[in-house]
Amino acid sequence: MQRRQFIKRTTAAGMAFASAPLIRVVGKDKIFRTALIGSGWWGGNILRCAIQAGQSKIIALCDVDANQLSATAAEVKRLNGDTPKLYGDYRELLAKEKPEIVIVATPDHWHPLIAIAAMEMGAHVYVEKPICHTINEGKAMVSTARDTQRMVQVGTHRRVSPHNISGMEFLKSGKAGKIGSVRAFVHYGGGPGKKTPDSEAPSTLDWNMWCGPAPLRPFNTTIHPKGFRGYLDYANGQLGDWGIHWLDQILWWTDEKHPKKIFSTANRFIREDNTDAPDTQNVIFEFESFTASWEHRQYAGNNAEKTNLGCYFYGTEGTFHMGWLDGWTFYPADSKKPAIHQDPKLDEPDQQNIAALWANLLSSIKTNTLPVCDIEIGQRSTNMSLLGMLSWKLGRSVAWDGDKGLIKGDAEANKLLSRAYRGDWKYPGN
Repeated sequence: MQRRQFIKRTTAAGMAFASAPLIRVVGKDKIFRTALIGSGWWGGNILRCAIQAGQSKIIALCDVDANQLSATAAEVKRLNGDTPKLYGDYRELLAKEKPEIVIVATPDHWHPLIAIAAMEMGAHVYVEKPICHTINEGKAMVSTARDTQRMVQVGTHRRVSPHNISGMEFLKSGKAGKIGSVRAFVHYGGGPGKKTPDSEAPSTLDWNMWCGPAPLRPFNTTIHPKGFRGYLDYANGQLGDWGIHWLDQILWWTDEKHPKKIFSTANRFIREDNTDAPDTQNVIFEFESFTASWEHRQYAGNNAEKTNLGCYFYGTEGTFHMGWLDGWTFYPADSKKPAIHQDPKLDEPDQQNIAALWANLLSSIKTNTLPVCDIEIGQRSTNMSLLGMLSWKLGRSVAWDGDKGLIKGDAEANKLLSRAYRGDWKYPGN
């Protein structure tokens, strides 16, 4: 099949998947040689769903943290009897094991290199969100997926969550009226924190490899495990973490693929710990037919409002809240009409819907159609977060040409679409 035919065919089928509440599972006759790269907390959640689906032989695990690696290997053995090979370097795993599906659940700054290497080796990929740390990495990931004709599912599992699907149907039906603005937000409590001294990395952790293409900074227990998202060398703070989920909901709802103008202001008003990501951030995204905003704070628990996260869609017929643990609720503009509500249906642990997303990936591989959270969908949602961070770093607004993947007439801003890699690591596409 020619590349142009493949893209045309898979794009049409992918659009059908995006509106389908039911997800068909691949026939049970196919067992995929599956590998996990990044065996921490969230990687474990994905791996358990792969095992539960019954169509994966877990052939290999990779992690630079030997403690995480051994614990995950033991769980695999307990769950399905597989004895995966263990690796500390993903390149060795890919070269020796040749997996058919690779799960990429590392810290954010590793996603592009590993996902691209897996695709080039011939594997389909499930990659966690956000797909990348800088915008041009995402462009390279999409290009590689199309060139290799591999299926790439991004872990934005709210695209398959039952209440998110029904909520989108409600919004797209016009029942909320014409929507002129959307407010996306995440507010969690907290305080200033305190400094934690740097220390020697544990003997069981390859800290140099953990940092990889990103800057090598001293090891600190607040970075690994699980704290890396507060460090801008390795992630993009709350906007890059939580933001992609809710900005993705906005892009799912609208027919517009990109914002045209972005402005952000942010600061660290409260935090006094080791992290360097903003504890307070506001972003305005200007679209053709509506305005979207993002806001977060990491202090002052939100007891004043009904919810601490999600999206409010403001329409002429009322206000629609797309939430998480609280499902969705529509508040009619006519006070005489009752509110409409739907509860969530979420899987444990950690209130997610990974199982349905994994099933959709298996189906996409069998039918050669793009998955519901295809890499290009994940790229656009990731870009919204990254553009907000870029605007904040510049201290001014940017005009985004989403089709070309460039900031219009702004050489200084376009330099921030990439970043230098450390040592011998090569930035994708260079």
